[in-house]
Amino acid sequence: MSWFESFVLGLVQGLTEFLPISSSAHLRLTAAFAGWHDPGAAFTAITQIGTEAAVLIYFRKDIVRIVSAWFKSLTDRSMRGNHDAQMGWLVIVGSIPIGVLGVTFKDQIEGPFRDLRLIATTLIVMGIVLGVADRLAARDETGGKHRAIKERKSLKELGVKDGLIFGFCQAMALVPGVSRSGATISGGLLMGYTREAAARYSFLLAIPAVLASGVFELKDAGEGHVSWGPTIFATFIAFGVGYAVIAWFMKFITTKSFMPFVIYRIVLGIVLFILVGAGSLSPHAGESAG
Repeated sequence: MSWFESFVLGLVQGLTEFLPISSSAHLRLTAAFAGWHDPGAAFTAITQIGTEAAVLIYFRKDIVRIVSAWFKSLTDRSMRGNHDAQMGWLVIVGSIPIGVLGVTFKDQIEGPFRDLRLIATTLIVMGIVLGVADRLAARDETGGKHRAIKERKSLKELGVKDGLIFGFCQAMALVPGVSRSGATISGGLLMGYTREAAARYSFLLAIPAVLASGVFELKDAGEGHVSWGPTIFATFIAFGVGYAVIAWFMKFITTKSFMPFVIYRIVLGIVLFILVGAGSLSPHAGESAG
């Protein structure tokens, strides 16, 4: 991998990680369209450490408060009813599905799941799911015609059941094209949570999963499966761009609809199907290099 490729891929990672359009799909597609080798699941996982570092800094006050309360609750029974302490447990519970499924389907994630036809399918299908979830949220928030405004849930109402559902939604993002934020936010909206609550928990829930995945994949870099220099460079690029995207996105979702992302996903998926169907793009473009 050249330094220019790492710069572009780091930029793509930072731009797409927190938007509901799938960073893993865009890394895969960027390489395919440019005629580069597929950067691979290991590169994706390691550069995600950069974007998750941006999450740690942006949500640092929330994280410090949650971690502190959680540790206190281990020895102080009176703290176990504290919302922040409960959030600590819920992040742990919600991380179980992706941990189990990530290890179970590791070979598929790094191989067959990166087929461009599957990515096109997940882009379209999850785009439709996000669109439906967004419309339901908008209807509740505005009341719709002849309907009273429905009060949506905040994170204070999050329990173990919903935390696990969020976790399984996040685990769907193991398939490129699904989108970690897109899947978890869609799940949250369908369960009746506000846009801000769904997005905030989505970002917090991703921290242990992404950091664990990145650390786990570091062994591939050590075995020569990833170029150290370009990968570290891409990770720093992803961090800087990712931080700016988080700040913008958290403001965007308070007043705007997800429909622009829905349309983008569906159009991109259709274009990808056309290119692969016409033979202009191989469904396995770039895979030969691993």
